[in-house]
Parts: sequence; structure tokens; C-alpha cells
Amino acid sequence: MKLMLLGTGGPIPDPSRHGSAAVLEVGDTRLLFDAGRGVVLQLSRAGIPVEQIRNVFITHHHYDHIGDLADVVLTGWLQGRRQPLRVLGPPGTRSIVMALIEQVYERDIAFRSQGELAIDWAPVESADVVSGLVHDGGTWRVFAEAVVHGHGLEYPEAFRRRWVCLGYRVEAEGKTVAFSGDCVRCGGLEQLARDADVLVQCCYMARTELTTPYFRRLAQETIACADTVGRIARDARVRKLVLTHFRPAPAATIRSIAEDVARDYTGPIVLGADLMEIAV
Repeated sequence: MKLMLLGTGGPIPDPSRHGSAAVLEVGDTRLLFDAGRGVVLQLSRAGIPVEQIRNVFITHHHYDHIGDLADVVLTGWLQGRRQPLRVLGPPGTRSIVMALIEQVYERDIAFRSQGELAIDWAPVESADVVSGLVHDGGTWRVFAEAVVHGHGLEYPEAFRRRWVCLGYRVEAEGKTVAFSGDCVRCGGLEQLARDADVLVQCCYMARTELTTPYFRRLAQETIACADTVGRIARDARVRKLVLTHFRPAPAATIRSIAEDVARDYTGPIVLGADLMEIAV
């Protein structure tokens, strides 16, 4: 397997980092995890034809993770995809996909399929998933688990019930790659990461940045930061840790994140960068 980090940033625009997205290559199959800002351009820069993407796994519905999902759907079709594109994600994913196809871009699809190019519409198969085995590709399997991403904050109960966030675990070729999505330490993440060969882990801020009550609560309730990520990887017996989802910061601050994590985790640590390729 081979991992390609397409976007290692977050919601705040950063010229050096695109929105959350990564591709895992398993043989001739390419699995896309999240579709944040600039994902199709990053696929092009990486030499991966977007029309070859057949499976997309969404972790949650923050816009920096799904903002360019329509670009994956439409450009893949325009570029020659004729096989179904499968999009899986937490509850609400199917309604988002159907809204994009049937409402937001319905005229675009009609224009290209009925007139300008008269190309057959390539179907999209979308489904909501929660936990367990979510897809078996024969030579690879993808599992999902619910993770904690802001669930301890003071949201109305009605919102909390429909705010489901996922991490994923891919098993193939006798190895395992786990994707944390955006979350803090929780049972779902621990289960996904256990004995993984590679854990792709959000690590939003360095310890030195956690100086205000807001940032400290963010690190505790919303998204893992450098004060806890090392212990997450150590306790899960992860063999290699790949850090991603950074906020804009000076290069020295980003480097200090790896130093922070290394206090608790002695295995290999990779500071993710856009278009970085990692062998599994």
C-alpha cells in the first residue's frame, strides 16, 4: 500500500496546505478519504486521475472535509468516469450527495449530458454508515467507528444526536492503515488505531499554542493536539504515526509538534505535508 497526503490543513486558509484529503493505494485501487478544499487539483498534481477514484470515505460534515466533494463527482464524470462512484460517510452523507446532484448541480449535469457533450451520466452510489465493516473490496476492507469531535460541548441534544463523526481503518495486504478524522482521544479512535502499521492522526496545535481557555478546551473536547497525540499512538501500539490537519503556524511551531509528540511516543513520526507520499 501507498499513502498520499493531498491536503494537510484545516478550515483556516493556508497557502501551503489544502483541505483535508488523503488517498490510499491498494494495488490498482485508490481510496479517497475526505474531499476538502482543492482535492481535485491536488489529485492532478499527484498524477492521480480523478476519474480513477471509485470510493470516497467521508469522516464528517465540516466544510473543510467535504467542500470539494462535488468537484470529485463532476470532474471525475467529465474526465471519463463511467463506473459508479461510491461515497460513504456518517448519517447525512447521502442527503448531501443527493442535494449536490439533484439540486445544486442539476443544471450543470443536464447541460453536459443532454446538450454540450451528450455524455452519459456516471452514477453515484451514496450511503450512510456508522460502525463496523462498511465496505469489502475483496482484497481490502474498510471499517468505521464513531469518534468524539466536539460531542462534549454544550450543543442541544437534537444536534448532538445527528452529529456523527467517523474514523476509518483499512486492512489489506496484511497491513493496517487508520485514519482518525477529526477527534480527541476516545474509544472509537483507540479501536481503529490498535496495532496499526500507520495511523494518520489529526494534530491541530503544538503544546506552546495551548495558552488560552479556548484553545485548551478545543484540545480537550474537539480535536487532538500535540499534548495527547503521542499517548494515543503509544497506547494503541501504532508502528508509524503520520500527523496532519495543522492550523497555519510558523515552520518552527509545526516542527515543535513532532517534538511534543515524541515525548510520549518513540516510534517514527512523520510531519505531514501536502503531496507527501508514504509507503506502508
